[in-house]
Amino acid sequence: MSDPDDATRTQLRNIERDTGRSVADWARTVRETGLDRHGQVVAHLKSVHGLTHGNANALAHAVHALDTGPVTDDDLLDAQYRGVKAGLRPTLDEVVAVARSLGDDVVVAVKKTSVSLRRRTQFAVVEVPSAARVRVGLNLRGAPGTDRLRPATGMCTHTVDVADPDDVDDELTAWLREAYDRAG
Repeated sequence: MSDPDDATRTQLRNIERDTGRSVADWARTVRETGLDRHGQVVAHLKSVHGLTHGNANALAHAVHALDTGPVTDDDLLDAQYRGVKAGLRPTLDEVVAVARSLGDDVVVAVKKTSVSLRRRTQFAVVEVPSAARVRVGLNLRGAPGTDRLRPATGMCTHTVDVADPDDVDDELTAWLREAYDRAG
């Protein structure tokens, strides 16, 4: 099972090895430019220092984290579920609880705008697109759609909208189980 945070740490170690400069050195270089917007920092690292886009992006994020301190999962979730969306947090919590009950190998990876549920690969993602619902994306390639399980394009093949914890019912649990099993 690959952990995105482990992959980022490995990428940063590789950048340090390949360039002979630590992340702290790169942070000083970035600070000296006076640039503070992510896109500007990435463009600078690519054009002036010849870094690939992926490495420049990883460094820009690492420099930002050094300057602002680490962002916790709770910080990210609080940002996603604030204001009019705050009432949907118990729905997310219920989806995550069901996912964790599927096996001890479930990884919950909180991102800026979503929560990824992974095993060896991602099997579901939870987003909050509006104040009215949480959207659960599922990887169920080849499964027929229904009125509730809607086919989708993108990273997930299907989506289900849920408005409250009671909507995380036996039917949704079965779809989560199937997606989890397929990711093993």
